[in-house]
Amino acid sequence: MKKNRIAASALALSLCLALAACSGGGAESPAPESTAPAGTAPVETTPAETASAEIDLAYVRDKGTLVVVITEFEPMYYQDADGNWIGFDADMAKAFGESLGVDVEFQIIDWDNKIFELEGKTIDVVWNGMTLTDEVLSAMECSNAYCNNAQVVVVPADQADQYQDIDSLSGLTFAVESGSAGQQQAEENGFTYNEVLDQATALLEVSSGTSDAAIIDSLMAGAMVGEGTSYDNLTYTVTLNEEEGEQYGVGFRKGSDLCAALNEFFASSYADGTMMTIAETYGVQAAIIPP
Repeated sequence: MKKNRIAASALALSLCLALAACSGGGAESPAPESTAPAGTAPVETTPAETASAEIDLAYVRDKGTLVVVITEFEPMYYQDADGNWIGFDADMAKAFGESLGVDVEFQIIDWDNKIFELEGKTIDVVWNGMTLTDEVLSAMECSNAYCNNAQVVVVPADQADQYQDIDSLSGLTFAVESGSAGQQQAEENGFTYNEVLDQATALLEVSSGTSDAAIIDSLMAGAMVGEGTSYDNLTYTVTLNEEEGEQYGVGFRKGSDLCAALNEFFASSYADGTMMTIAETYGVQAAIIPP
């Protein structure tokens, strides 16, 4: 009886191996089609990376801190007399952290390294008046747009009458934040430009005469340039992308569930008036996009 069972087992194994050999020569299943928008290179992620991003919310709550990347520019991020970060984005980030039950840590990094920093989990979110460009949308999980913006040209106030249209700007050298929407506008218009660390440095370049002009966000220009500001010797004239405009969003790791949590927070904070109260504090209420 034992020999019969052994023989039967051997026969079954032989049949399985034969079937496996036959199926091995069949056509391979077609690879799934890419869903990336035309003209953009998809960002490749491993299954482990995707799974990790999907539990970002739990990861942040477990460590008790949301690390937010910023760049300094008023009225979104700047420091008060005690060195605390304030501004519309700063206050909204603090309120979001509070809604998650975690502390918020603000961190300034090299803007060009933001994707590497996100993927390496040294930061959790890029929240700094970031324009939702095609490059940003393909590289990060981005929130709904929350604020309108445009790129404007800043020049010395006593020269403003010379620079009232795009054609008049062709001979100038511009200071632009590296990797910014301002740099993109300089490239699209064929301007000569120097890359600087941030938009605040771009203004300093113009004020000191190192550069002829700067291209910065209209929201920043409204808060930091002109009479009654730190740069009362400067003014802004030409809006470079007035027709198409641009919008701010917040970036997370691809597939991060923090993004959906932030969209829900935007909706609830707008509904209960928190978002508009903060916006009015910093004079950006007209630029807010209702969720």
